[in-house]
Amino acid sequence: MKQITWPEGKKFAFTVFDDPDAQTVEDGEKVYSFLADLGFRTTKAVWPIRGNGIPSDNGGTCADEDYLQWVLDLKQRGFEIAYHNATSHTSDRAETIRGLEQFEQLFGSNPRSMAFHYNCDENMYWGDHRVSGYRRAVYNAMTLGKNKNRSFGHVEGHEQFWGDQCRERITYVRNFGFSDINTLAACPLMPYHDPARPLVNLWFGCSEGSDAKSFKRVLQTQKRKLIDEAGCCIMYTHFGHGYVQNGKLDPVFCELMTDLSKEAGWFVPVSTILDFLTEQRGTTTLTDRQRSRLETRWLWEKVRVGSN
Repeated sequence: MKQITWPEGKKFAFTVFDDPDAQTVEDGEKVYSFLADLGFRTTKAVWPIRGNGIPSDNGGTCADEDYLQWVLDLKQRGFEIAYHNATSHTSDRAETIRGLEQFEQLFGSNPRSMAFHYNCDENMYWGDHRVSGYRRAVYNAMTLGKNKNRSFGHVEGHEQFWGDQCRERITYVRNFGFSDINTLAACPLMPYHDPARPLVNLWFGCSEGSDAKSFKRVLQTQKRKLIDEAGCCIMYTHFGHGYVQNGKLDPVFCELMTDLSKEAGWFVPVSTILDFLTEQRGTTTLTDRQRSRLETRWLWEKVRVGSN
């Protein structure tokens, strides 16, 4: 892979995609104010509506006025607001469209990027549909079949189908997570289009840091690797999972991020990085061989370290 020349003379790129699971305004503001003061501008996903069903998570939604005002303020401060399905439970097509329309009304545009919520059956090409051929059988064996035929957002005619809306409205969708801090080293083709999954415009990979413990471990052990490789990290996490304890930010997280902020990194939101990569290199349409290699690497990491 040809080394990227990052803007503004920066040596590497680092950002975060944060899902809203278990995140309150009080604790979330502690994390984001800290990041903003250090110069980081990252991506925060939201649930635009509360939904008609039973929530799967106690994180806030944009139906809560205090939460919405906080998220609007984050947008004003330069953070990207992304999409995490319409709400935290499974939605039919009508509710998903309502969520997308509400997102556009609240934030002035369609979401540029999104990640699927684990508890939603309207996810597209998800569960065992993330992989192809014999790898699907391997995945189902590894997960004891709990995600077999559970994803319906791409199935035209199903009540949860919304693939046409995704293709029309959303540019980038998160897919495979890897243990390597350099997301580009693990997923060098991103952003990429997969013709076997045509209703998603472009997929992107991420580095696995789903909670405070794993986030810290990746930075502690691999920060120098990211810098030396002039790489790009899209860290996937949930700032509602362990970053604030007893009302205080995790001190190790604070130390690690403060040290990282002093390096010559490009600290911009996910879509800004993906747009830049597209401008510099274009996008890749996966061949069968490229898809096989990418899926196999992810499955191996799922066996080895439990990647998302």
